[in-house]
Amino acid sequence: MKTRLQKKYEEAVVAALQEEFKYGNPLEIPRVVKVIANMGLGEAVQNPKIIDSAREELSLLTGQRAVVTRAKRSIATYKLRAGMPIGCSVTLRRDRMWEFLDRLMNVALPRVRDFRGVSARGFDGRGNFSMGIREHIIFPEIDYDKTDKIKGLNVTVVTTARTDEESRALLRHLGMPFKKPGER
Repeated sequence: MKTRLQKKYEEAVVAALQEEFKYGNPLEIPRVVKVIANMGLGEAVQNPKIIDSAREELSLLTGQRAVVTRAKRSIATYKLRAGMPIGCSVTLRRDRMWEFLDRLMNVALPRVRDFRGVSARGFDGRGNFSMGIREHIIFPEIDYDKTDKIKGLNVTVVTTARTDEESRALLRHLGMPFKKPGER
């Protein structure tokens, strides 16, 4: 069964991108490959229990079990040793990816206070887009009363686009609310 956003991509976005960039081959049309949601928790060094709650909440947001990420090297200044848990992440593909993107763009982002759009400066030069969310409680799945601490969240959208311009057009047609050029 196809999700709402996936149907929109196949029915409207593909045709719009085809016309905008004049692709000769339908396989050239950019598509979303995966979405990576990541919570980095530096305070987990002092409070290891925060990892468990972050893992549960990220799993609840994405519908997929989160993996605990560990420190690659020791940093004495932060009292961090290699192998210590410092965050959690989820890689979403196919139906879960489309469902999460749909909820992010149409439900969660409009709930941000004083929301004027997503900054278009999160592109990496290769067609991938990253954005940070300051409060994970903007998602309706999270119960504010049960959260011990408000955590941030990084979301990366990996596409097959070769340039940032193609990727920006793909996400704009899908419904990503970018800020107008010149806005801060």
